[in-house]
Amino acid sequence: MEYDAVGGHTPERIETAPRRAAVLAPVVHREGVPHVLFTRRAEDLGEHPGQMSFPGGGVEPDDDDLTATALREADEEIGLRPPEVTVVGRLDDIETVSEYAVSPFVGWVPDRPYTPADGDGEVAEIAVLPVPALTDPDNYESERRHHPTHGGIRLHFFHVDGYTVWGATGRMLVQLLELATDWRVPAEVDRVVDADADLPG
Repeated sequence: MEYDAVGGHTPERIETAPRRAAVLAPVVHREGVPHVLFTRRAEDLGEHPGQMSFPGGGVEPDDDDLTATALREADEEIGLRPPEVTVVGRLDDIETVSEYAVSPFVGWVPDRPYTPADGDGEVAEIAVLPVPALTDPDNYESERRHHPTHGGIRLHFFHVDGYTVWGATGRMLVQLLELATDWRVPAEVDRVVDADADLPG
């Protein structure tokens, strides 16, 4: 992966959303192969249950800045201590359907075992997925569907090792991979579907 492009990227920022959040996209180098760490959210959560995500969450009053929010949340969710993280860059803010403006940060983290941290039970599982599999065309698909607020939107789906990364995390992953690798989103979607169509498994 080429991290200079990530570090040199000037992120687009969203200043008008009613709520702010930050996430960390942790990159692990394992046996010479870059991997990206994801969490799988617990099934009983009110927002985005069971979805793959990056460690992160809402800004709290004691956070010095958005980087601090991402690092604090990663510590709380997976026991990744802030001194272990080397932040290499920031991706574009995205606005989620839950009205958060989310600021994604990218950081190198140690190759060590990670488990959900004790706490409120937000994280059900941790998955560390290899970048070569994430960029394999056979593991990617996309669709266009109508959103009641945002109109026609493109959804990205990465299927690796039995996990599916999609939604807001999929959008962040697309930008990370396009900045740091030779992978590019295909020009055409695989299908156009109705707003209430079932999501790919």
